[in-house]
Parts: sequence; C-alpha cells; structure tokens
Amino acid sequence: MNLKDHILLWNHAYIDIIDIRRSSFSGGAADIRYKLPASAYLYVIHGSGKLLVDEIIHEFRSASIVHGGKGTVIEILRTEEALEYYLILYKSILALPARNNLLALMERCDSFNQQYIFVPGNPLPLFDRLSTMFREWQKGGELEHLQVKALFYQWVHELLWQLHARNIEPLRPDPLEHALRYMQEHYNEPITLEKLAEAVGSSPRTLTRLYRIRLQTSPAQYLIRIRMERALELLLHTEASLYDIAVAVGYPDGYYFGRMFKKYYGASPVKYKNSLRNAERWPEMPSAVARYDIAAEDLLRYIDYDNHYQYKTEGASFMFRNAKPSLLLTLMLCFTILLSACSSGTANTSASTTNAPAVSPSASASAAAAPESPAADAQTRTISTVKGDIEVPANPQRVVVLYLLGDVLALDVKPVGVSDVSEGAAFEEELKDVQKLGSWFEASPEVILSLDPDLIIVPSEETYQALHEIAPTVLVPYEKMTAEERVSFIGQVLGKEGQATALFDAFHAKVEESKQKLQEAGILDRTISIMEGGKDRSMSVVASKQFGRGSQVIYEYLGMKAPGIIQQKIDTATGADGESVSFEVLAQYSGDYIFRSSYEGMADLTRDPIWNSIPAVKEGRLLEIDFGLAYYSDIYSLNAQLDYIVQSLLAAPRVN
Repeated sequence: MNLKDHILLWNHAYIDIIDIRRSSFSGGAADIRYKLPASAYLYVIHGSGKLLVDEIIHEFRSASIVHGGKGTVIEILRTEEALEYYLILYKSILALPARNNLLALMERCDSFNQQYIFVPGNPLPLFDRLSTMFREWQKGGELEHLQVKALFYQWVHELLWQLHARNIEPLRPDPLEHALRYMQEHYNEPITLEKLAEAVGSSPRTLTRLYRIRLQTSPAQYLIRIRMERALELLLHTEASLYDIAVAVGYPDGYYFGRMFKKYYGASPVKYKNSLRNAERWPEMPSAVARYDIAAEDLLRYIDYDNHYQYKTEGASFMFRNAKPSLLLTLMLCFTILLSACSSGTANTSASTTNAPAVSPSASASAAAAPESPAADAQTRTISTVKGDIEVPANPQRVVVLYLLGDVLALDVKPVGVSDVSEGAAFEEELKDVQKLGSWFEASPEVILSLDPDLIIVPSEETYQALHEIAPTVLVPYEKMTAEERVSFIGQVLGKEGQATALFDAFHAKVEESKQKLQEAGILDRTISIMEGGKDRSMSVVASKQFGRGSQVIYEYLGMKAPGIIQQKIDTATGADGESVSFEVLAQYSGDYIFRSSYEGMADLTRDPIWNSIPAVKEGRLLEIDFGLAYYSDIYSLNAQLDYIVQSLLAAPRVN
C-alpha cells in the first residue's frame, strides 16, 4: 500500500460510521473468529498474542492497530492473558464528483479494503480520541454521532500523521489472500490477470507463482472453481434457467456455461441435476466462496473458449497467461537442449556455429526431400513475423498449435499438441489422439515443453510471451488478416506455400460451384438469418461476417444477404457483432431461411407460439448448425461448413 495514495483517498472520501464497540475476553478463552461486515479498525487496548488476518498469522500487543476491509476474516487466537480492544466499523465512498484519476486509483488500490497492522510510536492521542468516540457513540444521539464522525477524521489524521512522520508503510497484506477474497467478491464480473494483480498491488507473474506454489493451481482455474461451485448451488437449489445461472456466475450465455460445467463436473447441467435427483441425494459442497484453504487435488480442468469472436471482451473469465515459463521450466529447457547437443555429436558442425535450434537427423532428411521449401537443403529457414525475423525448422516434425488447428491440419501437418478441440469440430476425429493442452489462451508451458516441439504456432501476444522460450514460436495475428492471408502465412511458416495457395484455389472453386447450385435452385437471392439462444425470450442474431456460426461462409463467400434490418449492420461491421432481439420483434429479423446454432441444453422452442409463427420456422426452413462445426474459421472448417450449409439449403423446402 502506497502511503501517499492512501492519504489522497482519505482526503476525498465520504465516511459513514456504522458502529463502535469495546470488547474483551479472558485469558484461555476459545479463539474468536469474525468476518468483518464493513471496513474496520481494531485497536488493542490491553493484551498480546497472535491473530490471523485472512489466514496469515501476525503478532499483536497493546496499542496495535489492525485494519481490514469488508469480508476480511480476523481470528484472535487463544491467549494466556485477558484481551481488550475497540472495534470501529465504517464504510467509505468517494465524494462526488470524483476525478477520473481518483476513480482509477480507487479501483487499483482501494485503501479502505486493504489489510495492514501498525503499532504507533505515540499511542496516547489515538487512545484518547477513540475513548471519547466510544463514549459519545454510546449516547446514541444525532449530535453525538456527528461528533463521532468528526473525531474519527481526527483519529485517522493522527494515525496517518504518525505513519508519515516516521516514513513507514503499514504492513502489507498477503497478496494471495487479497486476491482470493477479490475473486470471491467479484467472481461474477469480468476478471483478467492484470486487473487482479492491480487490485492486490502485485504483478501478474508474482501472483501466478503464488497460486502455483501455495494452491497448486492457477488464477484461472481457481476462478473456475469458484464459479462452478456457485453455479452448482444455483442449479440444485433454484429453478433458474441456464442463462440466468450463467450470467449470475460471470459467463456470457447458457451454452458457454454449459460447456464449462460439463468440462468441470463431467456431465451437462441438466444431466448432472437429473442424476442427483434420481439418486435422491444432493451433494455436500465445500465452497471456495466460503473458504480459502484449497486442498491440492486434481479437480480443476481447462475449458474451451466458446466463441473467440463474440466474447472478445475483458473475458467472462481469465483470458490469458501472462507469465513466462518458470525458472524450473527454463532450467528443464536448457537441460533438454544440452542433452540434444551432446547426442548430436559433430554430425553438422556448420549448423552448430549458428543460433538456430538443433534439428534431428530425421527432420533434416525430410527437409531435404521437401520440394516446396525454398531452402529445402537447409535445416532451418528465416521467416519475417510481427515479432521480427525468426528461424524455424525447414520441415518441422513436432508442431504445437493453439486455436489455428484446422489451418495446420489442412496443410497436411499432424500436430503433436493442440489446444482443446470444440465438440463437433470438423477436425475433431482427426485430432482425437493428439495431446490436448487446455484452452488456447492458457495452455500449459510445462506440458508443451514435455512434447519437445520444434515449432509452436500461437494466436496472441500473451501466448507468445508465455511459450516463445520453449521452441521457435510464431505469432499469427489472424484478427488483422483475411483467411487467405492467414493460411498463406502459415503455409510459409510450415514450408508449404504452394499447398496453401492450392487450398484456397480449390475452396474458391467450390464456392463458385455452390453458388451456381443455389442460383439454379432459386435460393442464392433469398435472405438468411443466423440465430442462437431463446431461453430468455430473446435471440442473438448475427450481424457480422466475422461472428462464427457460419456467418463467414454465408455472408462473405456465398455473398448471401440477411433481412434489411440486419444487413445494414453486416455491411458496416468491422469485427464480431450480434444483436439481442426479443421474440416480439424477432420476425423482422428473420430471413427466408434461418440457421440456428444448436448445442446440448439449448432452449426448446417447439411449442412457442411466437417462434412457430415465423414463416421460416412454420414452413420448415429452420436449419440447425452444430455449434462446434461453426465455431472455427480455419480453411478446414470453412470447407466443412460450406458443404453443410449448401446441402442444408438445397434439402430445405423452397420459398413459395
């Protein structure tokens, strides 16, 4: 806690005193455990011993001052001598209008919710004012309470003056405990690692290390645990819809929540609830919301990111790992390289004088035989990337790829490790035996290192920073590329430029053939809507060519149109976009054909009168497209989506 910032916030805060108490208990009495209902100061009048502040032990003595925020758990351990103390409970808000810099400071380091312990050099002025405050508070009158408020400001001024005069900072709280409490209070809000680190006055790297060492987990996994346990409580003890539960625990929609729930508990929410109901028992749930002491158990699983386009916000959860591999990981890497160098002998002394990574003899032989590579007789090639020139294997044999799975697979490269594959993905079967690394935004560096990759392909700056020390790592800035540019670049990385060009030549030819079929069937000029949802009496209607759900194939490559009210937005959208539309006006957004994203647990609308009154639904032109199939936008998936969409349209009833 920065004392200067602390004083600044006190200068602009409005304070309301909630209660002032004087308590005591005799020596040898049982421990006292108390969860603060508001910000509080505890002043020890007499006694000494030990106390726990959010499970961190501290020693105290007469005149010690302990501060804690709302939700802080203070436990006074058994003492041999009698203990007497004052407790001031208060709440604070910034006085309006507050400047933006103050609001940002409050968000970053909320002094009124931090924990610290301080022993004043001159306790008498503090004790005298506090004694007067307690007497006046006990009288209960409005004037007396006003006087207490004035005295409290004087009391805080004295405390801060002593801190400032002695040029000392109060004892900082344990950042991990602070982070755990922050998660428990804000689990239903967007939380990033950077935001969490700022809130507790730490760094992302330090915080990640503390979670790993002390809890044997990661910040993201711990947040998932909190959310899943809270979601289970709501699922079992309320009749809330999956959408309502999803929003209540911090997820954007019922589908994303359902997938995460299944990953965590092994069954969909509905099946899990029914299985417990059939067994006539409800589980006893040790809640992470209610306690901090997390046992080291392998219950935490990685999750898929539902829709990279739709939810590219400050995450419904942690989006990225920002820490580089740990020291142990780096040492393991060095050790691996050393062994590799020792085993290779002097087979290629010219290569040993370069900075290029070692390449196995088999990789070298394969590279020599690769006709597409411009440097087929070399072990490595240099390519230009957004991170500068990078040397990559001429013919990589052990590729790890995150998110961009289908592009690599379409170029006839079978990865040794991939991020989790969405159920129903076009390439799900081909990658079923490949090592899964977790969600693409938080794949484990340790697991990737164990795969001994010779090339890593990543989709974000954060994943690049986390993995680039393991092996040559290429960042693909796919959001700034067209699909053709992305596949061409990945083809260059893999030494398959010609094959990449051929892939899109074939795809464009298939698109033209498909357009001809649809034109002949009288469908190409008909309107199409893409929708998802329905449980909350509203539908998400796609309003972009980059939203997923088949939008790129339908609106960009086939060039088909949506109803006018939504086509205007598609024409001007520069990224992912969708619109939530209530059932009352949904007909205006409904095209001649409707593709509805389908997934387990989606809303059953078969008996909904408004839904069934929509012409496309009533006349059998409602077409379902599996969420997993339509999730990715790689060339492998685009090909499969094109086939499915065209076949579905041709098989549907024609518009009269």
